[in-house]
Amino acid sequence: MNATKLVLLSCCAPCSAGAIKQLADGAVPCVSEFIVLFYNPNIFPESEYTKRMHEQIKYCEKLGVKYAVLEYDHDAWRECVRGFETAPERGARCALCFEYRFRRAVRFARENGYNAIASVLGVSRHKDQSQVDYAATLACDDIEYLPIKWDENLRIQINRASDFYRQNYCGCEFSIRKV
Repeated sequence: MNATKLVLLSCCAPCSAGAIKQLADGAVPCVSEFIVLFYNPNIFPESEYTKRMHEQIKYCEKLGVKYAVLEYDHDAWRECVRGFETAPERGARCALCFEYRFRRAVRFARENGYNAIASVLGVSRHKDQSQVDYAATLACDDIEYLPIKWDENLRIQINRASDFYRQNYCGCEFSIRKV
């Protein structure tokens, strides 16, 4: 059995904190090595993207965890979801967005010697985990998708104790919620 070298696709520090802590503590025994991948061209505006990216980096550095940040190409993401701008939250636009981001994560995994992907994209109350899982199965090809059920209590505990920047929408410009 080959060692599982995992890419954890992350949307933000508040959603990923528990998963990263579990992985860092070795609580997912099948994983021998992991990296947190911040790839979120869906986040808009760019200032929001930058806030979330900095929070993710800060948390990874605090735990001494490897991370990578990929390109912010919002125009390419918009092209991917063209025609679905008015789709509801958890609808077809979200499915396309998840698959798009997983496909880029798969490319990253291949290029960097990782053989599995997991994500926290379904952790948010704004998202549907089964939709995330399905998008991953469409995108992952020869890279294994691990639909890990993260410890929600740990995530909540870390969030309560942290000073994370917290957003009130998933990041997509088409789902911005008025506060």
